[in-house]
Amino acid sequence: MCGITGFTGPADQALLKALTDRLIHRGPDADGYFVDEGINMGNRRLAIQDVAGGDQPIANEDGSVWIVYNGELYNHPELRASLENKGHRYRTHADTETLVHLYEEYGDTFPQYLNGIFAFALWDSRQRKLLVGRDQFGIKPLHYTVVDGQLVFGSEIKAILAYPGVKRALNRQALHDFLNLRYIPGTQTLFDGVNRLAAGHVLRWQDGQFSTIRYWYPTVEVDTQHGEDYFVEGIRHHLREAVRRQLVSEVPLGVYLSGGMDSSTVVAFASEFKADLDTFSLGFNEPTDELDDASIVSRHFGTRHHALTVQAEPLQMFPEVIFHAEEPKENILQGFLLARHARRYVTVALSGLGGDELFAGYQIHRYAALGNRLHSIGPLVQRAALAPLSSAVFRAQNRTQTLRFDFYRRALQLALASGDRTGFYLILRNAWDADHQQWCNIYGPAMREISLRPVRQVFEPYFADVDRPFLAQVLDAEFQTKMVEDFLNNEDRVSMGNSLEVRVPFLDRDLVQFAFTIPTTLKYRNGEGKYIFRKAMEGILPEHTLRKPKWGFTFSSYHQFQKDLKLTAERVLTRQRVEEQGLFNYDYLHRIIHHTPDKRMFWHYFFLWNVVGVTIWQQMFIENDASGPAMSLEAYF
Repeated sequence: MCGITGFTGPADQALLKALTDRLIHRGPDADGYFVDEGINMGNRRLAIQDVAGGDQPIANEDGSVWIVYNGELYNHPELRASLENKGHRYRTHADTETLVHLYEEYGDTFPQYLNGIFAFALWDSRQRKLLVGRDQFGIKPLHYTVVDGQLVFGSEIKAILAYPGVKRALNRQALHDFLNLRYIPGTQTLFDGVNRLAAGHVLRWQDGQFSTIRYWYPTVEVDTQHGEDYFVEGIRHHLREAVRRQLVSEVPLGVYLSGGMDSSTVVAFASEFKADLDTFSLGFNEPTDELDDASIVSRHFGTRHHALTVQAEPLQMFPEVIFHAEEPKENILQGFLLARHARRYVTVALSGLGGDELFAGYQIHRYAALGNRLHSIGPLVQRAALAPLSSAVFRAQNRTQTLRFDFYRRALQLALASGDRTGFYLILRNAWDADHQQWCNIYGPAMREISLRPVRQVFEPYFADVDRPFLAQVLDAEFQTKMVEDFLNNEDRVSMGNSLEVRVPFLDRDLVQFAFTIPTTLKYRNGEGKYIFRKAMEGILPEHTLRKPKWGFTFSSYHQFQKDLKLTAERVLTRQRVEEQGLFNYDYLHRIIHHTPDKRMFWHYFFLWNVVGVTIWQQMFIENDASGPAMSLEAYF
């Protein structure tokens, strides 16, 4: 696993090294550079495979094609054998070299043959062409911008910010999306003018122009011909193969173990292939901790278990986490602490991320399944009666200024969204911008003075087909948005911030394609999420694990407010600072901070946490250059 960066234009190795050094945490083992007329590419390496001979950049046989690469290629043995049969000659045992030869064989869309996690930059000196690409599911990140006619790219934005001329400005549309969803969907980032490359895409730069190519589409062809036994056996087969492929490593490897079904499944199959398996759990000294559940699984499969309970106030680490995430995310602290814990013992960890997205395991999927019946209401009834009533409900509750009633108002508005699939989904996701008065509650003049696109416009295409089951649409929307730019983005940043590679067997290409064929009626049945997945794991996982309630791996915002969020918010979000920035309405923040703590105000506490994060992010990345940011929370008071 590595970090990559670079830029087109005149050769400048000193500048390239400056960009690459910003990624040293992603690759502490080695650095490498390729500089030629028109291109500069750098790499920081975390050595996992071919430790002795896999340093980058790597070229083809005649040195006309060069690559820097971040990732792991799980079908490397099969691809290498095929390429060698076609006459390609290898100089290393590294999977990186396979990408070079695949490009020679298949051209710009060669990533369609890859099963793995990856981002790369490939230079073809004969055609004076640069390709930068990202894996099918967006597991590994890649960002880019154009400055003075030159392309600048990097695994992380902090490398791009080291390039002269990159402006430091807040993207207020991205901020609006973030405050509604707690992540940024699509290709925008919080940095104005800096974009993400979309999952499953290649960017081609040639003759000073760029275009993007989509090489992979999430095709959904539901299999209605087979019964439950077929899908049970298919899930077992593909998961076992995914885990087997992803256990390959020349350095110590372990598995995250929360005690839930997904991580326990990875442990179950990993224990078939690897003795003395290390597993890692983290608790927060809160009621939702799952350390006891993880211990049950560890004992069942005989793993060497490492559990840690975090007693300290986690917000003390918030600036460090924001630095690595490059976004002010509140749901990332726990992952950062788990990655730091695991890195003491291993260099690679397998995660259970992706199981809920594939097999309908979240609470939101329960409401989505119920929503199938609600959305039989016609659009005329929705527009003429329910939508106006929903607006009236918001206005009535908002006039009371009683924040704890927001919870009940949202529940009522959810029912009134019947027949409006997009609106129903967004209320489930706690988006708030459908009610324009809420904009006035939340925003200061710097946000109210510009025209902002409502988040609804991002999601309407996912819910356009009224003949599809609503749950299927929700699963598609989540897989292509929240999973990529929230969960996977988090997983990459917290792990690589600790020089730890995390692999996600549930997002193995073959497994995902198989899971897409399973009808939603088998994923969610009789009020039970993960129905078919649960059947597949019967007899493999302990009965306790199969039947335990699901808890999210997160802090309780209510408990955190009483621990240190309130005090931190008071010290960071002073009236003077908030009003000088102009992004937020200080009076609304003040109401939240000084309201009697209430469990029904979980949305308000998450919002407050995000606003604290935005303020720290502004000081770290916009007001300063992030080259040596303060990591103590007190520095932002």
